[in-house]
Amino acid sequence: MDQHGDSLPGDRAPASRTARLLERARRLNPARPRPTFTVQECHDRAVAPAPTDEDGQEPAGYGDPARPVDRHDRPHSGLQFGSPVALGFLLTTGVGLALVIFTVISANQQLLVWIMASLFIALGLDPIVRRFESWGAPRGVGVSAAVLGLAALLAAFLALLVPTVIDQGTQFVQGLPGTIDEIMASAWFQELDRQFHVQEAIQAQLAGGGAGGDPERLATTFVGIGTALMNAVSSTIVILVLTLYFLASLPHIKYWAYRLAPHSKRARVEYLAEEITSSVGHYVMGQSLVALLNGVVAFIALMIVGAPFPALLAFVAALFAFVPLVGAMLGGILLTLISLTVSWQTAAVFAAIYFLYLQIEAYVVSPRVMRRAVAVPATVAVIAVIAGGTLLGVLGALMAIPTAAAVMLLLREVFIPRQDRR
Repeated sequence: MDQHGDSLPGDRAPASRTARLLERARRLNPARPRPTFTVQECHDRAVAPAPTDEDGQEPAGYGDPARPVDRHDRPHSGLQFGSPVALGFLLTTGVGLALVIFTVISANQQLLVWIMASLFIALGLDPIVRRFESWGAPRGVGVSAAVLGLAALLAAFLALLVPTVIDQGTQFVQGLPGTIDEIMASAWFQELDRQFHVQEAIQAQLAGGGAGGDPERLATTFVGIGTALMNAVSSTIVILVLTLYFLASLPHIKYWAYRLAPHSKRARVEYLAEEITSSVGHYVMGQSLVALLNGVVAFIALMIVGAPFPALLAFVAALFAFVPLVGAMLGGILLTLISLTVSWQTAAVFAAIYFLYLQIEAYVVSPRVMRRAVAVPATVAVIAVIAGGTLLGVLGALMAIPTAAAVMLLLREVFIPRQDRR
């Protein structure tokens, strides 16, 4: 080093000069800071955080609809499986649980039908209980009044109508061979038999499939009839007992069912459930009243025209009327065909009276009775009745329209508004 302090070519640089060189290198190649991420909040759903550069700005084109979406820009959602073994195990477990549930449902199908029928009847009697509660009476008093009223109606039915129905049914069965002979001797049946050989086909079926004089087949037939009667009696008893329990504990069942919903949506779930159960209850009461009126009109019409077995046929018409939409029409056609055994004039007069009432029922009685129950389009009602009857028979046909009304309510109040918000 010279006297002015400058470094000579052969001198070694001091440590301070090395530090200055490192500092200059860092200035020429600055370290790039890590990108930061911000979380944006949205009212309905979480929005993926947008990456920012070193100045806090989003990259050019990010969020532009015209920009191709990169898979790295999308947030990960759903389940993440790190191992194929874990995924296979979970899928196998899910399939096994589905099979177990299906087996349990298949083994207890009759019990599930009893529960649905009991709950359906309990919801039908619930408006009566609520009326007593609105008068200030405890729920137990309302339940007792509803059950006693139902028992009184059944007792009156058994005491007044059943003996007449049994007597006329016995007369009908005893007179059936003579009625068949008269039909087969009529001119129109003879003409039909000449064209299609109906009589030979009937005799062949009776000879091949009938019990005839075989004691074993006859005993099997009687055992089957007895088993069916015992099953019907036991099913009726179980349904009545379950109905009583459901009716008494219906508020508690609803309370615990509502507790299963999230707290934020519990009020909405309670409102929809109350609307559905109320509509089912009013529908059952309204349909029962319509069926009763149908049976009374059929009895009066049969008495006017002098048709045989008016009490029995009116009871059949009332049973048919419980099936919505098509039941009353089918019952009227059946009673008209039975009236043909007297004369075509008798059948014509009965058909005129009965089907005129059906028009009045469709446009006057049913709208007034069902105004607080359900409002289902005719097309949906027909499809629901056919589907319910195919799945569960008469019980399915009875429950079809309230079920369709409940589905339409959920679509109108939940699904459609959710779609409109998108």
